Amino acid sequence: MKLSLKFLSFFCLTTLLFSCGNADNDVNFDFNNLGELGKGKVVDKCLGLGENQLLLSIQEQYTTKPGKVSIFFKVSDKDGNPVSGLTANEFTIYEQGRNDACFNTISTSESFARISPNSQIFNNSTLLVLDLSNSVLSGSLNELKSASVSFINNVMATETDSFKMSILWFDGENELHELNPLTSSKQELVNAINGITTDISSDPSTDLYGAVIKATDIASNLIKNSTSKNIIGASSIVLFTDGTDQASRYTKEDALKKVKDANSNISFFTIGLGSEIDTQVLKDLGKTSSVFANNKEELEETFNEISVKISERANSFYLFEYCTPKRDGSGTSNLAIQVKNQGREGAVQTKFSADGFTGGCE
Repeated sequence: MKLSLKFLSFFCLTTLLFSCGNADNDVNFDFNNLGELGKGKVVDKCLGLGENQLLLSIQEQYTTKPGKVSIFFKVSDKDGNPVSGLTANEFTIYEQGRNDACFNTISTSESFARISPNSQIFNNSTLLVLDLSNSVLSGSLNELKSASVSFINNVMATETDSFKMSILWFDGENELHELNPLTSSKQELVNAINGITTDISSDPSTDLYGAVIKATDIASNLIKNSTSKNIIGASSIVLFTDGTDQASRYTKEDALKKVKDANSNISFFTIGLGSEIDTQVLKDLGKTSSVFANNKEELEETFNEISVKISERANSFYLFEYCTPKRDGSGTSNLAIQVKNQGREGAVQTKFSADGFTGGCE
């Protein structure tokens, strides 16, 4: 898909604003001006649509001649859980031109409506951050390696350039070590995990808070880098530990503030093992989701649980495209998109210009 020159110029002059809130854990369905709908707005009451159980948060939108309208958005339920697997036939399109008192329904079949691959405008990264302090290396390394490999296989089931993962690790040093850089190669990641040995670390302490802060900085920079290339970015940080912060180099407040203030398109997941962890701290740091294993035999199950959540989140971003019947000279039209899925529905409204639009869109 080639973006129009107009769209590229727009991106060069502006910065993408991800103001939709963290749709994974703090969705507010009392719609207001806080940005839950992203670049969208509440649907006009003249449509008489039902109560929203789904939230459509518009990330970006653009038009392409001769007559295509593209809307990139993410979908969550009212509890903040991502909604994946939607298809074009679950959407209804409404348009309102300057001569229309309300909206008219546009046939999804006649308008060639579709859910399109979003790889050209969307990057998703996962940062797997592993505690490799002495207690892990001496007590649960084999189980951690097995769980990590399973996690990689699940999250990276389909290898595409728009979905990448890196593996980082920490001990007591003031450094977040890179085990493997960001890559779309599943085998490369698996090889890196299998290559971990018990002598990888020389500092038996645990710099947990430092790892959180540094990983958040890395994820933030990845999103900024995507934005600079006119690509929307989302990132997931998955942190595993079997203990508490022992290095005391950074404070808990520092780490929690870093997580709280992070870009809303960064999700935070934590996995805790054993009885020496502070579950409340890990819940706070893993504000998207946290899971805990009582023993090392449960590690793979907990890692798999998080992998499902990450996959669902990545697949809750949609590029919805259709060919509008509006033509050049019709000015600016209002657009409403409604989705119905498993007895739930939700809608969002925006607008577009049909300047230069003609027939021939497919």
